[in-house]
Amino acid sequence: MKRIALVSLTALALSACATPETRIRTALMDAGLSQPIAACMADRMVDRLSLVQLNKLNGLKKLRGQDMRKVTVEEFLRRTRSLQDPEILGVATSSGLICAVKA
Repeated sequence: MKRIALVSLTALALSACATPETRIRTALMDAGLSQPIAACMADRMVDRLSLVQLNKLNGLKKLRGQDMRKVTVEEFLRRTRSLQDPEILGVATSSGLICAVKA
């Protein structure tokens, strides 16, 4: 029992050390974007959005309703619109376009 508690506590401590970029990249991948596009977008987004806005993006993974293994940037942007924050949409759109061209 103590071992399980220790492992859980260690995992919790490590997750608290995750950078905003790491959390956003993971959230973008959970929302269905590929790892290279998610990494590129997360790098750009953390410099342009507030922590509150980044936390809103983290909620996108809750919008799943279909096979999300191959979500296009267009589909991701449609889901981002549902957050009803024009600044998030603008940053996500420009980051998505730039990162899709780079990929």
